[in-house]
This record gives sequence, C-alpha cells and structure tokens, in this order.
Amino acid sequence: MADRGASALSLPKDRPVRPDPVLALNGMGSFDWDLDAGLFHLDAQAFEVLDLPPEEYDGRLETLNALRVPPPEAARLDATVARAIKDGSDHYSAYFRIRCRDGTMRWTHTRGRLRRDDSGRPHRVVGILRDATEELADSTARSLRSAQDEAFRQQTGVVQVISAALAHARSVQDVIDVLKDTHGVRHLGATSLVMGLVEAGRIRLVAEGPAGSFVPGTLVTRIDEPYPMSEVVRTLSPRFIESPEEFAAHYPILWPHLTGLRITSAAYLPLIAQARPIGAMGLLYDDRRGFSAEERAVLVALGSSIAQSLMRAMLFEQEKDLAQGLQQAMLPRSIPSVRGADVAVRYRSAALGRDIGGDWYDLIPLPGDTPSGAGRVGAVIGDVQGHDTHAAAVMGQLRIVLRAYATEGHAPATVMARASVFLHELDTDRFATCLYAETDLTTGVVQMVRAGHIDPLLRQGDGRCARVTVEGGLPLGLSAEFGQLEYPVATLELDPGSTLLLCTDGLVELPGTDLDDGMSGLARLVCEGPAEVEALADRLIQAAEERGGEDDVALLLLRRRAPGAARPGRRLRQHVAVGDPEALAQARHLIRAAGRAWGARAPADEIELVADELITNALLHTGGSAIVTVRVLEGSERRLRIEVEDCSSALPRRRDAGESGVFGRGLLLVERLADAWGVQARGSGKAVWCEFRLS
Repeated sequence: MADRGASALSLPKDRPVRPDPVLALNGMGSFDWDLDAGLFHLDAQAFEVLDLPPEEYDGRLETLNALRVPPPEAARLDATVARAIKDGSDHYSAYFRIRCRDGTMRWTHTRGRLRRDDSGRPHRVVGILRDATEELADSTARSLRSAQDEAFRQQTGVVQVISAALAHARSVQDVIDVLKDTHGVRHLGATSLVMGLVEAGRIRLVAEGPAGSFVPGTLVTRIDEPYPMSEVVRTLSPRFIESPEEFAAHYPILWPHLTGLRITSAAYLPLIAQARPIGAMGLLYDDRRGFSAEERAVLVALGSSIAQSLMRAMLFEQEKDLAQGLQQAMLPRSIPSVRGADVAVRYRSAALGRDIGGDWYDLIPLPGDTPSGAGRVGAVIGDVQGHDTHAAAVMGQLRIVLRAYATEGHAPATVMARASVFLHELDTDRFATCLYAETDLTTGVVQMVRAGHIDPLLRQGDGRCARVTVEGGLPLGLSAEFGQLEYPVATLELDPGSTLLLCTDGLVELPGTDLDDGMSGLARLVCEGPAEVEALADRLIQAAEERGGEDDVALLLLRRRAPGAARPGRRLRQHVAVGDPEALAQARHLIRAAGRAWGARAPADEIELVADELITNALLHTGGSAIVTVRVLEGSERRLRIEVEDCSSALPRRRDAGESGVFGRGLLLVERLADAWGVQARGSGKAVWCEFRLS
C-alpha cells in the first residue's frame, strides 16, 4: 500500500492524476490541485473518503472547504501547505477532520507532493486522501488534540505576556512599542501591524509596520469609508479575512496596495473601552488562511487588553498635559534681561500624570535699575510641598506675592516673612521652602534669606565652586504658624565672572543618599562644567536626566559680568521704611559697597556714616519712610552723590549739641566729612544730598 501511494505521488509533470484501482482497494483516493487555475480535482475514491456527492462539487477548493472541512481544520491545512512552499519542501503530510453528511466528524489523512516549474515556483500539487478514523481512534488522536491544546496555550501565554507589558505603558507610543516589539504580536504569527485611533469622526493611523507597508491615503480616513478598520469601528465587531480572494472582493480599494506583502489573511479588531470605540487594530498574515474558534477568541481578548491599555495611556497623557500646562502657566513666561548679569533658568518635570511638583523660579528686577546701567535684581527658587495640581496652584500664588513684596522695595527678610504670613493665611495645609537672593550688580553685594531650602552654590571666576552656608529659618507657612518670622540675612560679594547657583532638591537628592554628598557632587559637576551659564544649565539638566529621579528640578544661574566704565545716570535706589531695621542695614551696606566699587576717595566708613545720618534724620523728624539714591555725577570732576528723599517740606537745621549732648551733631558730621551737601525741593517733600569726589 505504501508503494502504491508513493507511486501516485510520483506521476510525471505532464500526466494528470487518474483513478488507481489498487489505491481504491486500500480505501485511498487521489487529488490533483492546479495552483494556477485554482482547480482541485478528485477521483471517485476521494469523493468516497470525503463523503462528498460529485454532483455537489464544482472543482474548487473553496467549495470543498465550505462543504466538508471546518474553518479551523482548513486553516491548519493551509498553514501546512504554505509552510512547505515557504520552506522549499517538495511534500507535506497532515491529519484533519471533515464533517460528514450526517454531521459526524471523521479523521482524514492527506499526503501531497509539490510540483515546481523551472524557476522553482510551485504550480501543481498531487496527493492522496484516506480515512484515518481507526488509526487515530486512540493515542494518535489524543496526541494531536494535545498538540492543538498546546498551541492554544502558547497563544494564550503570548496574550498574557503582552498584557503584562502593556500594564507599564504610560503613553500611546509605549503601547505601540510593546506591540511592535519582537516579543509582541509577532509571536502570534502576524507579519504586519496597523493601528488607528478615533478622533473627531475619523481614524488617524498611529502605527504601521514593517517599514514600507504604508498605504497612501490611509493616514486619516473617515469611519464611513470602505476600509476594514472603518468597518470594525462602525460595527464594533471583529473582522476576520481568511483568504486573499476574500480581501480583494470586500476591500478592492485597499487590496492592490497589499499585494506586494503577499498577505493571505488578516484579523481586524475594534478597540473598545468604556463601551465606545477608541480605535482599531489590524494583524496581517502571509503564511496562513483562516482562523480557528480558539484563535479568534485569543485575538479578541488581545484586542480588549490593548484597548484598555490605550485608554489608560490616553487618559494619562491628558492628565499630564493638563498638569504641566497648569504648572507652566504658573511659572514666569520669560526671564527679563538684566544689565550686568547673564541669567539661565531651567525646569525639568520628572513626574507622571497629575503627579507634578510645586517647584518654581523667578527673577525680579528691583527698584534702582536703570536703562543706563546695572541695578538690583532678586532671584527666587522654591518648592511647595506635595506633587499635585494643588501644589502647582499654591506655587503660582506664592510666586506672585513674593514678586509683589520684593518689587515694593522691602528688605529680603521682610519679603520672606510676609510671604510666610500669606501662605499661612491661605488656609492650605501646604508649606514651602524658598531661597531669596537680592543682588546689587553694580557692587556685587548679595543678600540672601533661606526658608528651609537647600543652600546655594557659588562658582568663582577661576572655576572653583563651593556651597554657601546660609543660616535659615523655618519654611514658609510654618514660620508664621509658630510665630518665628525672623529670617537671618547672609551677605556675600559676587565678583565679576562669578556665578550664583540656586536649585531645588531634585537636582541633588536621591532616595537613600545623603544631602551633603549630593551637594558635593553637584559642586564638582559645576566646577567641571562650562563657564557660560546657558551651557552650564544644559549640562546640569542633562545630568539630572541621566540620573533619573522622581522629583522635579528648578534651576537658576546668575553670573555677574565685569563692570564697564562709569556712565552718566548710573544709580542705585533703596526704600527704607520706619521700623524696618533690615532695610536700614541694607541701605548702609549698599552705600558702603557702592563707594568702594566706584572709587570714592573718602574712606568707606566715613561715607557710610554720613549717609546714615541723613537717613536717620529723615526717619526721625518726618515720621515717614525715606528713599535713598546713590549715583555717579559726570563732569569735570566725577562725584558720588547720595540723596535721601522724604515727604516733609521742612528744611533740616543745625543745632548746638553742647559739650555733653547726645543729639545735634548729625549735620555737623555731614558738613565736615562730605565734599558738599545741600537740600532740594521735590514735589510734596525734599531731598537732602551729599557728594564725595571719585578717583
């Protein structure tokens, strides 16, 4: 019997298969499959094996499959033949089940031999068919069923692996990357993948592969167009295309563009989440025909998992965009250019979704700056407790009030204390850390106040970098709650070419690391980085990106430029209020530093003493505040001029203090130490001035 079967498979190329009596006696039938014409010829015994009346058969394989071979079995047979063609094999063998006329299932065995032309292309298959019911009645049948069950378990396992990977997807692109990965849907046998999302009544293509498989005109399609993805979105039902002929018949617009991919079948799945379609996905195959019931169930389950992941990723991206938009709206839109300084700011958001921080920065031009010269500027860095939209909202309000208090001319300690009271009265459970540095770019004097924030860094012009220890107070909000609103003021001098660095703890802190180690590492990085502030800021943010971390980073760099020659109109201004000793001390320090920086011939302590007398007189005898102005007068002789304005029109007068008097010597000191002094009417008040010659 085996010899006769082999003989039937070895017929000459030009001789059609004819009935063989020996094969018939052994219960075997033969077939001749013309691949070019699509005809599948059966002999009389083959009709018996298949329990098929000859008058019901039209010679086509599609008819045979529809009458006798269930779709899962037909798909498995097609895959076996396709594998033999693809592997270059000349023969194949397979067991499959047919459905008899009475509805019962019967095991059948087939063996086929491929005939190829001179180019190697198969054009004909000849083979035999036989009843294998008794042969597979016991162990073989169980083994085959076991193999099918194992294949199903493998496919189910792939779905589980893909679903587990999708659980970590945070964006639509993450979902696409998981599906296009070599460990993704390719394990299900797919050759190509397409995916589209529903947007405003259209389907926008977001993924296709492999490269070169894009179909023109399908980047954006309407839902009512004759495409398979449009169909599954309209009907909310999957569409399984089991043959190229079916593809060409139902989608004539799309099919001509896919012929180069040699597609043999496809599965299009609607992506449904929250009872509405959010997109569609297509899996295209080049080595199979048809889908078993189990395979369809697996693919539908896969589509459901992908849809849920896509919806989660889309909501995640929307929340992140909303949160980041709110946060960016709270930060300053632009940083003003400052004469006498180079400034760079950076912000890095490390969180996901609504998990955003309350970090912020700001640069505030202060009274005293003029277009003709460098002035005073306030630099702010801060961090509101928490990582949510509420923290961002509190940050925005706090940034505005800090800017308002600073612009009013209050001393740094007063700015910080008032901001703390504001946050406490805001009726929120949040507190904030903050560092405020007020810099006089003419003299280089920096006054800093720290509210629970990390210390700044100072990089010298020669590249050396060190941490600046600033004695601090409680964070904003807490200091007002506990009644400890005193903030010590630290003073340093920022030399030309030196850079002051303010940052939030996201740049230096990592879980399990020490803050001091983080600050030391940041100092080394700054020391090794470029001197130009924009390049240095980029380097620091790049380092933060490489290190990762779950906290936001805010960064502000301020580098003092080398001062140029004195110019007309160069001046500094300071507002001094009654009962504000910090502002008075700041004004003294400003005048002393200005005299030294601008080259006054008189000793700095004498200039400070004279200015102090004028300011004290204004505060004591007018009952109001004073505005102190220090400027350079150009002419035949350059002079340093100090003016103290008040709201009283009463002129100052000298008094005789006597030998033991404590008061009455102020104007005498001014007259003796200054090179000149006088009084000018100013609207509703006056200005008392004095001058010192400059070298």
